[in-house]
Amino acid sequence: MTQQHKLIYTKEQVRDYEGEAAKLCGVNLFTLMERAGEGVYKQWQSFNACHTLIVAGNGNNAGDAYITARLIKQAGKKVTLCAVDTDKALQGDAHKARQLWLENGGQVNEFTDELLNSCDCVIDGLLGTGLNTNIRERYSTIIKAINTSGKPVLSIDIPSGIDANTGAILGEAIEATKTITFVGIKQGLTTGTGKQYCGQLILDDLGVSSEFTKLAMPTAELVNIDSFEPLGERALNSHKGNHGKLLCVGGNEGTAGAIRLSSEAALRAGAGMVKVYTHHSSIMPISIGRPELMVTSDNLNKALKWASCVVLGPGLGQNEWAQQTFDEVMHYCQDNNTPLVIDADALNLLAKNASSYTLQQSVLTPHPGEASRLLSTHTADIEANRFASVRMCARRYNTTCILKGAGSLIDNAKNTWVCENGNAALAVGGSGDVLTGIIGALLAQGLSIDEASRYGVTLHARAGEIAAREQGQRGMLPSDLFQIVRSLIN
Repeated sequence: MTQQHKLIYTKEQVRDYEGEAAKLCGVNLFTLMERAGEGVYKQWQSFNACHTLIVAGNGNNAGDAYITARLIKQAGKKVTLCAVDTDKALQGDAHKARQLWLENGGQVNEFTDELLNSCDCVIDGLLGTGLNTNIRERYSTIIKAINTSGKPVLSIDIPSGIDANTGAILGEAIEATKTITFVGIKQGLTTGTGKQYCGQLILDDLGVSSEFTKLAMPTAELVNIDSFEPLGERALNSHKGNHGKLLCVGGNEGTAGAIRLSSEAALRAGAGMVKVYTHHSSIMPISIGRPELMVTSDNLNKALKWASCVVLGPGLGQNEWAQQTFDEVMHYCQDNNTPLVIDADALNLLAKNASSYTLQQSVLTPHPGEASRLLSTHTADIEANRFASVRMCARRYNTTCILKGAGSLIDNAKNTWVCENGNAALAVGGSGDVLTGIIGALLAQGLSIDEASRYGVTLHARAGEIAAREQGQRGMLPSDLFQIVRSLIN
């Protein structure tokens, strides 16, 4: 199903293998530094700046910054370079790059607010991927000033202050407009805070990817809407039963809306037949206005036998009715190996009853708060390392887990995928219920658990982008996604 892919690596992999890859390609590390500077210079051109401020630290990022400064100066544009420690000697290739800058008439200045106020854009070469502890106060002061200034920022390799493996902020971090990263995409730039802070992410492989990808095993793969082939034409003589029978279970008293969103999303995503098992008080609100849904509150076992796959959780609640319904669905799906999507309150009930069930054909769809309950930890711990959290959840429950959020992660305990699509328009109540219905519909149409999870997350995220582009991020209703999902899936 996958057409094209982008691979993700840890900072250690890039550090350990870039030199060997360069050597195999017949170049040295200083040539890579020069290529990095040229890459930054090319991206800088899109800012159309008359006066550029470059801030440099003490590592290899600083070397890239000095080379960029020299190229901007040679192009006849005004550029000011500030170093955090003007007197500190640099090492190796970074020292060589600084010397070339000085020999070409460049100066090294102290950072001041006046210089920041006088520039059109900032190039961030303060801190690189080696950072693993909270930043020093001097760096923090400069980063805060740059963020407050509102100037567009181009970050070199990584926004300074972001952990390259987790995406967590180490004290304070640059909020970049654009980040150009080198050799391989670092996993911390693709999800959570790291994704938010890097702005537009560009990869420059510095001409060594052919050898680097042979040496380093990727930790994850980026997917977007272009990664997937369309589902294909349906047979002319097919009927509703050929496209799956999806049962959506949830909608306790007063929470009919959640399971209505899931079930209607499933219809729009192509499920042949959708039945809702719900609390008797929710039958009317779910049925009104959507006659295509079959709705019942009787004989759950009969409904489960009818279904080819099940969605469990939206609007389920956690009272006695919810617990009994949850137990019956879980036991049935476990005993009959029925594909199951577990979301919302079903995740909270699962967290309380984890040892009672063996999950096989299932996918969990937690947001960070639900993931924290599944793993008996805190939401902040989940967000501090989203890659480790989603893998831990997939392993603990022997399932495929989707950790929702900026750069949603999909993990089956062996492989990780990161969704490139999506935006803040999806941060609204009910959005996750729509995703759950889409995944259920894809399972009903015969996709595997992993395929349905990857494609479902990407479809949902892309639909959010289109909805936001057409009418803005604020005020989007989850039901606004239905028609967009329908067009995308076709």
